[in-house]
Amino acid sequence: MTAKDSMNYEKMLDRLYMSLPKQALAKERFEMPVVESHIEGTKTIVKNFSSIIKLINRDEKHLLKFITREIGTSCSISEGRLILNGKFSEKNVTELIHNYIKEFVLCRECNRPDTKFIDRQGVKVMKCEACGAISPVKHL
Repeated sequence: MTAKDSMNYEKMLDRLYMSLPKQALAKERFEMPVVESHIEGTKTIVKNFSSIIKLINRDEKHLLKFITREIGTSCSISEGRLILNGKFSEKNVTELIHNYIKEFVLCRECNRPDTKFIDRQGVKVMKCEACGAISPVKHL
C-alpha cells in the first residue's frame, strides 16, 4: 500500500465516521430498569411502571399485551402503576419485564436500546437508530 492509498483510506474512514448516527458512537451502557413492586391483597402493584415505559420507549399497551400473554392474568394501569391480578414476586415481575426488553427493545446486532418499531410493507420490524440494523418483530 502506498502513502497515497493510505491517505485516501484515512479520508474514507473519516467520512464514514462522520456519517454514523451519534448514538452509534456513544459509549454509555443500558441499565435494565429496577422493578419496584409489592403485593396488596390479591393484586401485585408495580409502582414505577410509567418510568419503565419511558425508559424503554415503548407503548404501554404492547407491554401489557406481552405480560398478559406470558403470565395468563389480566392487568391494568392506574396512576402510572401496573396492577396485576394475582400474587407475583418482584423477581418474577422483573424477569418478565427484562424478557420483554430483550425481545422487543434491545437491538439484536449491537444490543442497544435505541430501537423503534416501523411498518415495512405491512410487516412490523424493529429498526435500530444506533447501528441501522433491521430485524423482524415477533407478533403478539
